[in-house]
Amino acid sequence: EVQLVESGGGLVQAGGSLRLSCAASGFTSDDYAIGWFRQAPGKPRVGVSCIIISDGKAEYADAVKGRFTISSDSAKNTVYLQMNSLKPEDTAVYFCAALASAAWGCVGYEYDYWGQGTQVTVSS
Repeated sequence: EVQLVESGGGLVQAGGSLRLSCAASGFTSDDYAIGWFRQAPGKPRVGVSCIIISDGKAEYADAVKGRFTISSDSAKNTVYLQMNSLKPEDTAVYFCAALASAAWGCVGYEYDYWGQGTQVTVSS
């Protein structure tokens, strides 16, 4: 059974940093991707970043390019989202999700497994 556990959310001032973690378990190979999504109040959930575990290829939404960095630690089966230069508009519930087969990339696909979400609040 695949499980995803997020951690690292919190309250930070604008310009500050946070690091989110997504611990994944239950995968039998590394042919999968982990994506980070966020949902602000009253808005749809949107993709933020994703990484293909087997080759480390990463993608970013335009809104976070240059500020967020996604990385994976295969030894810990954990994916991190380092968020720098945070803005109030980054405030949202952040979810990590897993795409079971990432043979064709990690953007634009329906993800198979989801974590419970973690709140990120950026004050101005």
